[in-house]
Amino acid sequence: MNGDNDKDGIIPNSTCHGEHERYEIKCEKKSCKYWHDLPDSQNCIMIAARNGEHTLQQIGDIFGVTRMRICQIEKIIFKKLLKRSDIHSTVD
Repeated sequence: MNGDNDKDGIIPNSTCHGEHERYEIKCEKKSCKYWHDLPDSQNCIMIAARNGEHTLQQIGDIFGVTRMRICQIEKIIFKKLLKRSDIHSTVD
């Protein structure tokens, strides 16, 4: 590492979840927005997302909400994506 990055411990072109996955160590930084109690994924939601598809029930269990709430959020996201897609297609 160069001198500038030694001060803050940040490795250039890396992410904390990338480093946790690479070295297979659990994240202990509970203040991180990606931290969740997921021992199989080094306590990181980003690593869990890369580990394959999850059911709505599994996602709900991770975030402490019901499967139905995840379904509602999914529908909202799809509507926003479709609206965004429509905007871009009219511009092109």
